[in-house]
Parts: sequence; C-alpha cells; structure tokens
Amino acid sequence: MLQERTFPQKVMLFFKGLAMGAANKVPGVSGGTVSFVLGFYEELIYSFQKVNLKALKLLLAGEFKKFYHYTNAQFIFLVMGGSIFSYFSVSLLLDYFLKNYELYVWSWFFGMIIGSIYYIGKDFGGWTKRNFISLVVGASIGLGISFLTPAIENDNLWFVFICGIIGVTGMTLPGLSGSFILILLGNYVLLLVDSVNVLLNVMTNLLTGNFDVLSDPIKVRYLKIIAVFTSGSAFGLVTISHLLGYVLKHYHKIVNAVIIGFITGSLGIVWPWKKTIYVTDNGVISLDSKGNKIVENYERFIPEILNLETVLALFFIFLGIGLILAIDYYDRRRKK
Repeated sequence: MLQERTFPQKVMLFFKGLAMGAANKVPGVSGGTVSFVLGFYEELIYSFQKVNLKALKLLLAGEFKKFYHYTNAQFIFLVMGGSIFSYFSVSLLLDYFLKNYELYVWSWFFGMIIGSIYYIGKDFGGWTKRNFISLVVGASIGLGISFLTPAIENDNLWFVFICGIIGVTGMTLPGLSGSFILILLGNYVLLLVDSVNVLLNVMTNLLTGNFDVLSDPIKVRYLKIIAVFTSGSAFGLVTISHLLGYVLKHYHKIVNAVIIGFITGSLGIVWPWKKTIYVTDNGVISLDSKGNKIVENYERFIPEILNLETVLALFFIFLGIGLILAIDYYDRRRKK
C-alpha cells in the first residue's frame, strides 16, 4: 500500500486532497466519493488505521523516521493539506457559485455522481444476492437521509465534538455527505461557515500583528468551537477508519456494494431542482440567534423541459458525467 512518489505525483495527490476538501464542504456531495473515484480511498483508510498504539510508541520513543513511514505520513500530509487548504480557497469559490448559480452547480455535481456510479460499478464483478441486498440497503439509507428534517443549531461543545465525529463520515464513507449531515444536525452554518470565517479573520489579524483579536470573547468562542469540531473530526477519522479497514478486509465486496448504494441514494440529496423551505412564524421566516434563516426541509420538483434554464442545467449534468468518463479514460490509458 505504501509507495514512493515522484514530485508530480505528490502535487497531483495534493490537488486530489483539494478536490476532496471542496466536496466535503458542499452539502449533498461526499468527499469520500471523490477519493473513491480518484483512486486513493483505500490508501486513505489504511493510512488512518496506522494512527494507533504502535505509532504512539514510536513517536514517544523518538523514532520519528519509523513513525513517518509506518503511518504513511507523507500521504496524509499531502491529502489533508490539500483538503484543509481548499477550505480557504476552492471552497470559497464554490460558495460564490452556489450563491449565484445554485442550479448549475447542483446539476454539475448530480452529473458527476451519476458518472461516479458507473465508474465504481463497472469493475465490481459478479452481483450475488448478498451484494445486491447490500446495494439496496445502502441506497435506501442514502435516500432516507435526504428526506430527514434539519434540527436547530446547537453550540454546546460536547454536541460540536459529536458533530465532528459524525460529519467526518463524508470523508470516510462515499455517498454520505458530511456537510448535509451537519445541516440535519443544525450546525452546518456554525461549523463550516461562521467558525471557518472567524478562523480566517483571526489568522489574518495575527499575521498582520494584531493580537487584540484574541481578546474578543465572541471570536474566542468560535475558535473553541472549531478546535473542538476539528478534534471530533480527527477522532472520528481514526476510529471510523479502523472499523472500515476491518470490514474492507473481510467483506470487501459487500462494503463496495453498500458504498455504491450510498452514492446512488445521495442523488436524492443533490437533485438540482429543489426549493429550500424555511421555518416560518405567522408567515414570517424565522431566524436563529445570529440572523440566519432556519431550514425546515427541501421541496424537490420536476422542471419544465422547454426552458433555457433547464437546458443549461441538463448541459451541466452531462458535463459532470463527461468529466468522470474522462477520468476513467485517462485511468485506463495510464494503466496500459
């Protein structure tokens, strides 16, 4: 599993991490799907499995080189470095397009997920009764999640820690969107918008020599929230990866069938034609303590076919499918 990489391969791995991080931030899109399609999912799980008692012993003993190789640290740093960097770069660009061209962004992702189902499923092999049942179970869970009602925001630090554990499933389980789960838990805006923006603001101030920002109780509160969320995510990554590593080793086909099912079910989440329904009180949209609209659910609908907007959306769906097929073509040519 471990491998020496050339400089171009390291750069490519960083960009793959960038893509995974951007996908993780978009509600409905799974970073795990990106890692699966781009071919580094199993190494990702394997590497996080190596964060264990043996790794801790090597670290405490000062065996840093052995620790570096044992944990596949180069891979983790490149992927996670790209993923973290995307939150302050690609993700901001995605936020802009989601705000101004929401239908076309969802259409593009919808197409990529359709392409991903083909990409992952084409080499699956024999579909036994057990594998097919696993596929249906995965699809049912993925589809069922898309129709759950979001909760109200909760900034209790214990709950934030749990959100970190649950939200990171988008990175470890293809088809399950961590961001969408955070919406269902009521904490998407708090954890992936407000806290990230405050962290960026604090870092900018500190780099310019303004340390007064650390005396702002509101900013300090957000820093605590994102620190606890990050800790929960790290804990979730390691623990879930150990579990996934075990089931991948012993039930590889079944797990892959469930993953294909999850991804198929997630199409219900990223269906492009949907309207956000907000909580209202006597016809007035309710706001939380920070002035954000409180999401109640999403209303999906069938678009008018003879409509320029719909035609453009369909174009972006096929563009998304085409991108995955291009990756598949490149991958097959590379292996020849």
